[in-house]
Amino acid sequence: MFMVAMTASPALAQECGGDFTAWKNALKAEAIAEGIRPTGLAALDSAGIDQKVLQRDRAQGVFTQTFAEFSGRMISDYRLKQGAANLMKYADVFARAEQEFGVPGPVIAAFWALETDFGAVQGDFHTLSALVTLAHDCRRPQLFRPQIIPLLKLIEQGTLPADVKGAWAGEIGQTQMLPSDYLLRGVDGDGDGIVDLRNSAPDVIMTTAKKIQSRGWKRGEPWLQEVRVPEHMPWEETGRTNKLPISQLADWGITDRAGKPLATSGLKAGVILPMGHKGPAFLGYDNYDVYLEWNQSITYTLTAAHLATRLAGEPPFEHGQPQQGLTGEAMKTLQQKLHDKGYDVGGIDGILGTNTREAIRQEQIRLGLPVDGWPTPDLLANL
Repeated sequence: MFMVAMTASPALAQECGGDFTAWKNALKAEAIAEGIRPTGLAALDSAGIDQKVLQRDRAQGVFTQTFAEFSGRMISDYRLKQGAANLMKYADVFARAEQEFGVPGPVIAAFWALETDFGAVQGDFHTLSALVTLAHDCRRPQLFRPQIIPLLKLIEQGTLPADVKGAWAGEIGQTQMLPSDYLLRGVDGDGDGIVDLRNSAPDVIMTTAKKIQSRGWKRGEPWLQEVRVPEHMPWEETGRTNKLPISQLADWGITDRAGKPLATSGLKAGVILPMGHKGPAFLGYDNYDVYLEWNQSITYTLTAAHLATRLAGEPPFEHGQPQQGLTGEAMKTLQQKLHDKGYDVGGIDGILGTNTREAIRQEQIRLGLPVDGWPTPDLLANL
């Protein structure tokens, strides 16, 4: 699972950094208070700082890619074919997962594909050391410290070995579960009495469905729909969080991808324009928001949601003719100018994140430009 840069809250900042031995002793005292016994404590004693984890945490260049670039690389023929094969091979398990948790098979299979290529690449980082490293590091301790005790409990109960390995950010198994989800939402899908998310496909499918449901998935509702947008419309009304009735969007001239009128379902959706108003366009329904609970990167979540529609039988999205975007130093220059104007862009890092998109939208409103959150050379020149 790709992680998004966040800053530590002041309260948690006091629980990170400093002398590692003293910090770890405090963590061990917390573990004892939580009932962790010798097996788990011994595992904690063996955990240390992994510099490779910190290097990976600081080098997440994937977020500088556009949606077209990222999705083009991630939605491969292999993943589409293997996804279809797995949907058929485990059809009964997927049916059981949808019946019990309301989550369609293609949604589960898409995460399975993107996270580990259906279990083929689960990571080789020592999980406990990875979590200890990221919890001691003061960049995002609030994400990782709460995962350590659940992992110790999983080790203590024999569900996982003390030296379990996984992704660099502490996720485990074929859909890269954090320990808290593994512990609280693990499902024994094959009935062998063990929740094995590293080796059992039925366990993986059922547990993943339960996790998605726990984030607010609505049974029987769509998640993403590709659409066509007209040349002119109230662009300031677009955006994932600005959900409007489908009937209103249809009145503005938005159609389905084939140019046919939108079916008025009584649902609401937000217009998502990942590469501006001349690029690909989608409707994001309430279920799409659940993807943001899995991962906060718009590029990743839109790719995962689109892959799910592909596995459900939809064709590739239309790229349109997006305007040239900004990358690299030009993107950092734009962020600096927005920062100087008082916007919180989340850091001068060259990444088009949620904060930067919103700042761009506000400036587009001020300048009388189509409000689509897409950084262009013209916008930069006008700031």
